[in-house]
Amino acid sequence: MQIVLNSEELARARDGMAGTLALVPTMGALHAGHLALIAAAKMRAATVAASIFVNPTQFGEGEDFGRYPRRQEQDVRMLEEAGCDLVWAPSVEDIYPAGFSTNISVASVSKRWEGEARPGHFDGVSTIVAKLLLSVGPDLALFGEKDFQQLAVIRRMVTDLNIPVEIVAVPTVREADGLALSSRNAYLSPDERRRAAALPNALLTMRDAIRDGTAVSAALQAGKQALVDAGFLKIDYLALVDAATLEPLDAIVGEMRLIAAAVIGTTRLIDNIAV
Repeated sequence: MQIVLNSEELARARDGMAGTLALVPTMGALHAGHLALIAAAKMRAATVAASIFVNPTQFGEGEDFGRYPRRQEQDVRMLEEAGCDLVWAPSVEDIYPAGFSTNISVASVSKRWEGEARPGHFDGVSTIVAKLLLSVGPDLALFGEKDFQQLAVIRRMVTDLNIPVEIVAVPTVREADGLALSSRNAYLSPDERRRAAALPNALLTMRDAIRDGTAVSAALQAGKQALVDAGFLKIDYLALVDAATLEPLDAIVGEMRLIAAAVIGTTRLIDNIAV
């Protein structure tokens, strides 16, 4: 497995590749969800590359950029064991050199939900993903469905900018109790971790209720109460949305997603399921 640390090394490594190339962008702190992306990439491409970069521009004021887990040596070892062919781990200075002043903003799908709760977040996501895609030049890039709005934003950005890459969605990987795998789960205390399972459980209960004919508003209210009862201190949003536009729905129409973001202890968790 090749490890490249800057854009010049990446360009040389890219010149030596043949066949279909898949990219798995990550911020490190890898877990089984990331490895599922690598496995899915290996099924679709001759060569698999992964990036490790904790992107400062997608963290807002007061968010956890400083304490976000960084364990590159362990991450590189995990990627090698998973069969990754190349790891690109650039520095902040390499990605955002002096004088960098370009920002990509995707309207429509980014304006609600995470966009409201974390102003500027999706601008940072769109800009870094565009840079990664243009630098690596993959045929396809894989992203997890856990960050469902991020996935929608990236798809819109790639389409609008005519970036020649296929965006592949990979289903969320979950713990035995249903909690979606996330690098931020490491912040949970044992008691918080136990109670955090109320989030996926609430989504499942709401999905079943809506399918059985319960009014959407009633199902959402019951879901919010379940999270409050489990000890979630803040619910940023809990909504039924159109899977393509992410606009809120009050009735069953076409492809839908239940999406949620809530805080337990000091940790903000997000999740979603198809309806």
